[in-house]
Amino acid sequence: MIDRTTLLTYLIVLAGFVVIPGPAVLLTLARASGAGVRTGLATCLGIAIGDLIHTAAVVIGLSAVVMTSALLFTIIKYAGAAYLVYLGIRAMLERSSAAALIASAVIEARVALRQAILIEVLNPKSAMFFLAFLPQFVHPENGAVSLQLVVLGVLFVLMGLMSTTMVAVCAGRLSGLLRRHPAVMRWQGKAIGTIYCALGLRLALQER
Repeated sequence: MIDRTTLLTYLIVLAGFVVIPGPAVLLTLARASGAGVRTGLATCLGIAIGDLIHTAAVVIGLSAVVMTSALLFTIIKYAGAAYLVYLGIRAMLERSSAAALIASAVIEARVALRQAILIEVLNPKSAMFFLAFLPQFVHPENGAVSLQLVVLGVLFVLMGLMSTTMVAVCAGRLSGLLRRHPAVMRWQGKAIGTIYCALGLRLALQER
């Protein structure tokens, strides 16, 4: 099972993602501010379902890899670390328009749910992120890799759902804040980029 130190580190990292607006938060904000809390909550649920599907795909795929080759699993972890650093640098350099990100048409809750699931499941960046992120906290010597991945994935989904739910409920206030302060988006990109880079470097420093 996951050791206490690794689990605590993982929860701290997840807390960082919760307090910093990411793509899921912005999508929820767009839906809730444009069509109301119910549609925002439907979007939250859709994103969570999509992330659970990504988690299942990672569990099935990486468990098979570990059974085949421990070396290959290590290679995947390092490749994932490099990808996280790449995402971090890109996030810090990108410039976003807050107005464009929160612009949204009014849609019904059931439509928002279907759209959120499809957006999350079909987003290759989300798939790559899960593949790169979860293995950084998995240690084969701690037991079944599949069980560790399930625990990590479910914790990620639950904390993400908590975050987006709060945004959906408080959408009006947050929407106004982003419209009045575009600089928040620039800060958000740099903060998320720093977390990504730190995650990527963490593995290399730990393994040496």
